[in-house]
Amino acid sequence: MYAPSAHEVDVPAVPVRTTCPVHLLAPTETAKRPTVRCASCTMRGVCMPSGLSSSELAQLDSVICTTRTIRRGDTLYRADDDFQSIYAVRAGSFKTVIMHRDGHDQVTGFQIAGDALGLDGVCNGRHHCDAIALEDSAVCVIPFGQLETLCREIKPMLHHVHQMMSKEIVRESGLMMLLGTMSAEQRVATFLLNFSRGFKALGYSVAEFYLRMTREEIGCYLGMKLETVSRMFSKFHREN
Repeated sequence: MYAPSAHEVDVPAVPVRTTCPVHLLAPTETAKRPTVRCASCTMRGVCMPSGLSSSELAQLDSVICTTRTIRRGDTLYRADDDFQSIYAVRAGSFKTVIMHRDGHDQVTGFQIAGDALGLDGVCNGRHHCDAIALEDSAVCVIPFGQLETLCREIKPMLHHVHQMMSKEIVRESGLMMLLGTMSAEQRVATFLLNFSRGFKALGYSVAEFYLRMTREEIGCYLGMKLETVSRMFSKFHREN
């Protein structure tokens, strides 16, 4: 999970890279049975529907067969990989990246604890982007075929999956609005506010947190140059 002391820093001072990676598992461990089940996981209220019975949680535990640790800079999955599972970010953070034909990377999103990864593969059975860890991170692996079976038996879970897919649609339309109509200042402000809401949902400060991505990655996501991102952060800092 996110440790509050590892994620609290003044918002304007976005670190280029953090110096306190979260050590989740031994370096040789990449996948194993979860040590914390859904019924006792503190993230349950963020990534699972509320009101599930103990028997339904036990069914869910039988589907989430492993957790995986992804070291900073490593890839959870790559574009064109076969789609088999979706992933719930349990700790840490990721970026999703699409490679253009000219070799240019485009950052398409950032994900923190409680967010889902891998839904892009539902469309045609292959992933459309790379998912790269911004810090040492952990995910719960949810095989999609088993999840579909579970959704037929647990209606709240089906509704939750629909909500996750709808959230992705809303996020994409919001990004189009951000890139198409907002000024540089508005883009950076909206970016920070979105992260603030995300950390608030996790129970952390809405005003002080680490951003694990670089300013260059923020610029790539917001359609701005690095210098413009830095200028906007400096402006916000001057104006408190």
